[in-house]
Amino acid sequence: METGVQEVKARLDAGEKLRLIDVREPQEHQICRIAGAELMPMRSVPQHLQDLDRDGEMLVVFCHHGMRSLSVVDWLRRQGVENCQSMAGGIDAWSVQIDPTVPRY
Repeated sequence: METGVQEVKARLDAGEKLRLIDVREPQEHQICRIAGAELMPMRSVPQHLQDLDRDGEMLVVFCHHGMRSLSVVDWLRRQGVENCQSMAGGIDAWSVQIDPTVPRY
């Protein structure tokens, strides 16, 4: 259910098509973001269920530290969306391990 930030970066660098879903709140997204990720606050995920379950594309869900995204992935899998993983450590781990230009908060 989880994948690490190093693995996500390696998969992106290898050209794998990953759909990054940011489930943080808009005010958190204003502080920092990962380029190309879609903002979809956690509370709005059920409204987007059909859009998230399309063509088997791999979803990588993230939040600040990885707890909300893990909950979202658990919920999505219970709805039948199997191609999803939570990015362990969230955007904070991304900032520390991958891209230090992404501000931490």
